[in-house]
Amino acid sequence: MKLSRREALALAGVTAGAAALTGCNSVANYTYNATREPILPPNPKDNEAVAMLNRFGFGPNNHSVQEFNELGREAWIESQLNPTDKLPAHLVARLERMEINHLGPWDLRDWDEDAIIAQMQQASILRATYSPWQLQERMVDFWTNHFNIFAKKGLSVYRKPWDERNVIRENALGKFSEMIMASAKSTAMLLYLDQQNSTAAHPNENYGRELLELHTLGVNGGYTQQDVMEVARCFTGWSEERGFLKKKGAFLFIKEIHDRGEKTVLGHQIPAGRGVEDGEDVVRIVSLHPSTAHHITGKLCEYFFGSKEHAIQPKLAQIFIDTKGDIKEVMRELLRTYPEGSQPVLKRPLDFIVSSLRATDAATDAAGAVQESLAGMGQPLYLWPMPDGFPLETEAWTSSLLARWNFATRLTGNQLGGTKIDPNRLVSNDKSLNGVAIAFRRDSTSNDLRSLAAALSESKLSSQIALALASPEFQWR
Repeated sequence: MKLSRREALALAGVTAGAAALTGCNSVANYTYNATREPILPPNPKDNEAVAMLNRFGFGPNNHSVQEFNELGREAWIESQLNPTDKLPAHLVARLERMEINHLGPWDLRDWDEDAIIAQMQQASILRATYSPWQLQERMVDFWTNHFNIFAKKGLSVYRKPWDERNVIRENALGKFSEMIMASAKSTAMLLYLDQQNSTAAHPNENYGRELLELHTLGVNGGYTQQDVMEVARCFTGWSEERGFLKKKGAFLFIKEIHDRGEKTVLGHQIPAGRGVEDGEDVVRIVSLHPSTAHHITGKLCEYFFGSKEHAIQPKLAQIFIDTKGDIKEVMRELLRTYPEGSQPVLKRPLDFIVSSLRATDAATDAAGAVQESLAGMGQPLYLWPMPDGFPLETEAWTSSLLARWNFATRLTGNQLGGTKIDPNRLVSNDKSLNGVAIAFRRDSTSNDLRSLAAALSESKLSSQIALALASPEFQWR
C-alpha cells in the first residue's frame, strides 16, 4: 500500500514530535474466518475494558471487550488470574502442529537452531494474539525476560522450548519459589550460564551471580561478593544428564564434583557433607528474602505501572512476603489498584505488533514476515544476549518508530506475508466507523482521539487504520 501525498502529510502531522517519543505522554496463509465476528461499534462504556486490556493484556479485540463488559471488572480479574486450558480451536490446531511443543531437549539436537527459534517466536506471537488469557500471556512475557536465556548461547536453544513450557508458562501465576527452583534445575538456564563447568575445584560464579543480582535479591539486595562465591560453591555439580539410555538433556546432580564443605550464604549456615540440598537450600533462602520481595514487585510495578517506585509497591512486597511469594495474590492487588498512580507505558515492539494484529482482527500465521518485522524493531524474541532481558525503559525503543510505521502500512495494505485483514468487514456493523475507532477500539469523538480522527478523516479506511496505528497515541498502553 502506498500513501498519497495528503495521507503522508497527515501522518507527518499526527506524529509531529514523535521522534522524541520520551516526551509524548498521549495516551494469510492461515485463516479462521468461520470463528470471527464483525467488530462492534465502540461504546463509551468500553473505555475501562480497553484500558485494562491494554495494560494487562496485549490490547483489545472484539471478543475481549465484550467479555469484560459482560463479566464486570472484578469477575474479569478473577477469570484472568485463573486461566484454564481452553483455547480457540484454531490456536490449538496451530500450536499442536509445532514440534517444539512435544519434543524434549535431546530430541531437538539435530534441528537447525534457527528453525527452533522461529517456532518459539511463532508460538509466542500466536498465543499473545489469540489467547483469551491475556494476563497469562503478559506474565509469560514478563517472566521470560526476567529469566532471560539467549537461545543462541551454546546448546541452550535445544533446551529453551522445554524451559518455556515447564518453567515459565507452568509457573507464571504460581509460586515464585517453585518457579525459581524449576529455573535453577532447567538445563537451558544452566548451560546458558555455564553451570555445567562448575566443579569443587573451579566453581563458576555465573549462575550464582545472576540468581542473586537478577532473579531474586536485585543488584542492591544486600548480598556481597563473598555470598556470590559461597552460592557458586553450593551449586557445584548441578549439570545435565548425557548418559547412555538416560533421559538426556534433563537435570543431573553430579555428587563427585560437588563442594561438600561448609558454606555461609546471606548469614545462613549450609552444613558440610551434603549434596544437591546445598543449592536447593540457597533457592529457598533467596526466593523468600525481603529484598527479593522488593525487587520482584518493583519490576512488576515498572512493567505494568511505568515506575518501580509506585506507591503500591511496598504493599505488594508485603503481600509477597505474607503469601510466601504467591504471584497470583500480588497480581490481584496490582490489577485492583489500576489505574491509580499509573503512568503511560511505551509499547515495546512485541506489544505494538500484537496489539495491531488484535485491533485489526488480523488472521496471521505469526511466521516469517511478522517475525522479521519484530526483529527489525529490535525485539527478536529469545535473542537478547544479556541475562537481564529486553529493556523496559522508553529510551531503549524510540529508534523503532520508522519500523512501526512501515509495519502499520504493510499490515493494512495486506503486504505482510501470511497475515490478512479485511477493512470492509471491520465496519460491516457500522459504516460510520473510522480507522481511529478501529485501531483504539474506542469512540473516536472522545477528547483524546478527536483531533487524530479529524486529521485522518479524508483518507480511505485502510489508510486511516495505518495512520492510527502509527500515531504517537497508539504507541502507549
